[in-house]
Amino acid sequence: MTGRAALRLFLGFLAGLLVWLALSSPYERALAGSAGTVLRLFERPAVTRLEAAGGGIRIERKDFPPGSPRPVLPATDIHFNFVLLLSLFAIDPPAARFGRFLSALILLFLIHITALIFQVQSVYAMALGPWSAAHYGPIARNAWAGGFHFYQIVGRFAAPFALWWALLRREEGEGTAPRAASARRKKRKKRG
Repeated sequence: MTGRAALRLFLGFLAGLLVWLALSSPYERALAGSAGTVLRLFERPAVTRLEAAGGGIRIERKDFPPGSPRPVLPATDIHFNFVLLLSLFAIDPPAARFGRFLSALILLFLIHITALIFQVQSVYAMALGPWSAAHYGPIARNAWAGGFHFYQIVGRFAAPFALWWALLRREEGEGTAPRAASARRKKRKKRG
């Protein structure tokens, strides 16, 4: 990586951090609303409602007893990887890449919705005591908890890299080698 690319990476990180800090609250509301809608589509009866709550996402269910505590999930654990995505796309800043960056943002939003659904289902399957055991079998418990655990350990870091590579870097080949090879060919043509 050249010094210029490293500087763009650092500046992209700072810009991503500022945007993420400024827009986390509205993003969490959109994320909670979207994931809640998807959850209700597959529930019979549809009882789950997700609400953004000060850096977290609160799970509300119509069948929770009125005085019982409501689980609150840490939202930043799901979506902080936006900063990493913006940093990676900042390495190659041409405006022509804006469409690909927008595509990456949409795909990352869908990944965040999926991760939140897995997290909520993991809470349902594992954290509600006898209710969990009565409503989720061992395969479902392992699938929901394992899926969210995978996102926590690998997915939240791998998703931005995979999107960046798939939407931008793959076309150019590995790293900056194609650009360097192209520059060498141009120099040879000028000499020859």
